[in-house]
Parts: sequence; C-alpha cells; structure tokens
Amino acid sequence: MRKDKKVATSAPTSNFENMKTKTIPTIRDIAAASGVSAATVSLVLNGKGEISEATRVRVLEAVSRLKYVPRASRSRSSEVKETLRFLKIAKHGQTVNRDHSHFISDYIDGMSQEALRRGYALEVTSHDGETIAAIAEAVAGAAGVSGIIALGTELSEGDIRLLQSVGTPIVFIDTFHDVVEANFVNMNNIDAVYKVLERFKSSGFTRIGFVASYVGTTNFKLRHDAYFSNMERLGLEIDPSLIISVESTFNGAHRGTSEYLASGGELAECYFCTNDIMAFGFARALRENGVGIPQDVSLIGFDNLPMSATSDPPLTTIDVSKRKIGFHAVALLDDIINGPPDLPCVKMLVGADLVARSSG
Repeated sequence: MRKDKKVATSAPTSNFENMKTKTIPTIRDIAAASGVSAATVSLVLNGKGEISEATRVRVLEAVSRLKYVPRASRSRSSEVKETLRFLKIAKHGQTVNRDHSHFISDYIDGMSQEALRRGYALEVTSHDGETIAAIAEAVAGAAGVSGIIALGTELSEGDIRLLQSVGTPIVFIDTFHDVVEANFVNMNNIDAVYKVLERFKSSGFTRIGFVASYVGTTNFKLRHDAYFSNMERLGLEIDPSLIISVESTFNGAHRGTSEYLASGGELAECYFCTNDIMAFGFARALRENGVGIPQDVSLIGFDNLPMSATSDPPLTTIDVSKRKIGFHAVALLDDIINGPPDLPCVKMLVGADLVARSSG
C-alpha cells in the first residue's frame, strides 16, 4: 500500500524578513518600517506636504536604518557610504517645542535631501532636557557617525565648545557667534530686522515698538541687537518705554503683555515681534483689551509659521528658508569631512524675505 509523501511546508515570510532579503530597499519598505503610507514617505523625502515633525523623524530613522538611497542618488553610489547625525537639542524648551515643530521639520527636510543626494544616511536624535555633557558623551561613544549637525537654538557658547571638544566634524544651525571658532549656518537676522523696520518707516510710522524676550536664545539676542542698530541706521528714534520683554511661548507672551497693559503700559503705533508665536500671544492680549490690529497697532513677526497665514488678521512676517539652511549645513559638513584638517571655520548667513499680510 502506497504511503502519501509528506510535503514540507514553511511559514509565510514576514514583511520584515522580506525586507532583509532584498538588496535594495524600496519606498514601500520604508513605509512598512515606519508605519506610514508610501505616499507619506515620498512627501518626506521630497520635502513636501504638511507632515508632523514626529512622522518625519520616524521616516528618516527608517531611511537610515534600512540604508535607503533614492534612485537619483544610486547612479552615484550603490549604497550609503557614511552617516550624518542631526542633534535636535531642547535645553529648556522655551523655543524648541511643539509650537516650533514645523521649522525643525523644514531643517530636517533640507538636510535629508542633500544628505541622500551626497550618499549619506541621516540619523535624527532628540535630546530633551539632557545636559550638554551627557549629549557630548553619547556623541563621543557613537560608532559610524562621520559628522554632526546640531540644532543650536538653545545652546550657549560654552555648550558649543563642549560639543566641539568631542572631535567629530560638526556644524551648528539656528545660531551664530562672531567670536566662537565653530561652523555656523544661520539666518541673517540683521538683514531680516532691517526689512521689518524699513517697512514700518515706509508706512509712515515713527514710534516703532519691539516685543523682545528675556529667554536665553542667541537668535533672540541677535534680533534685539538688530532692532537697535537698524533703528539708528534708518534714523528712527528709540523709545525704551515701547520695548516689552516677555517669555517666548504663546502663553508667556500673552501673560506678559496682559500684565504690561494692566499696569498702564503705553502702546506704540506698531511692533516688531521677535517671533510669530510671541506675536500671536501679544495680539491676543491686545484684542482682549480692545486694541484693533492693524487699525490701532500694526504687527510684524518672524518665522512665517503656517498659522501666520490663517491667523486673524493674517500676520505679516519674515520668512527664512529653513530647508536652505539644512541644505547648506550638509554641504558644509561634507566639505569638512572630505577636506584637509586645517580648514578655517565657515560662518554662513541665509537671507530672508518679508511676507506682507494684513497685520502690518
């Protein structure tokens, strides 16, 4: 009597196992690994769409882990040659927070596109509330990282020097120091603030106020200094009583402005606000006190956040291409990695445009 042969079977291969056997990962692999759609991956890689910072970071981490290289880059290199790491550092969270996640996403978009074009993988690591010493220690112990781009928004000169001491090639973005021997790519705050004040002057305003912040951020200080130097450059009189200093968060700006008005503080004809978030908080306090915008007071912000176009009224603001800053940071870092060891430090400033809307 003939016995039936036993047929060996195997369990279905998982998607993850399939990805491991492929020599060249695809966008679908990245989508599966990061838990998003292929369309979302494509938007992230091309720097398009209103994608949250958390999603962008997750996709880019999957891109790095699977060593995905877009088709345009494969003609230059069949595999990613080295890894760059972006340090998203929030020391106190007054400026690097959820309100500003969009501009951080733009930085990441610019970096990821140029990194992939040059054959690098880009890693993104977040450091919230950690000491700079701990971050420097983690960087020093990282294997396979050829260069670092650090978000310097909340970093001091001492922090920058400490991170430099690790010895890994490093570029700092969103900050700038004239006398610190380091590589910086930042916005041109002097030029940007000049455009704000020039617009106010051309509109016939002479009493121009300033909503400043006492939060320890280098760009805030640079805009503070630019207000004073450009007021003088334009022949405008500075009235210290028209300068208000508040926290850099929406609630902090609203609270500080409300207290200022409650104490009988005088209002100028118009105000330059250090950033858009502060402008929103300032505007809300004005409206609650019966002050019309722009009928009574004109406002101009800084950052051109997405909600600036839909606020009531739409906010006139300064737009700086964060993607361009991210792009230049990677290009500079690539030059440092592949150049001679005695290259002089580079300090690059990216220009700004004023986006005119109804508020000022």
